[in-house]
Amino acid sequence: MSELLDRLKGNVNEAAGKAKRDSDDPETRAKGAAQEIKGKAQQVKASLKAELSSDTK
Repeated sequence: MSELLDRLKGNVNEAAGKAKRDSDDPETRAKGAAQEIKGKAQQVKASLKAELSSDTK
């Protein structure tokens, strides 16, 4: 269940980051890029959790 939550958070952060990257403000674009990377990291975390849980079954 926690990997589902991580995947959801990752999707939200990626989408918000992509939206911020379209801004005219350079600071907002930088924050958007960082948020998108955070979202991708959350996706990887979710994948790892799913792999680890399937290996223990």
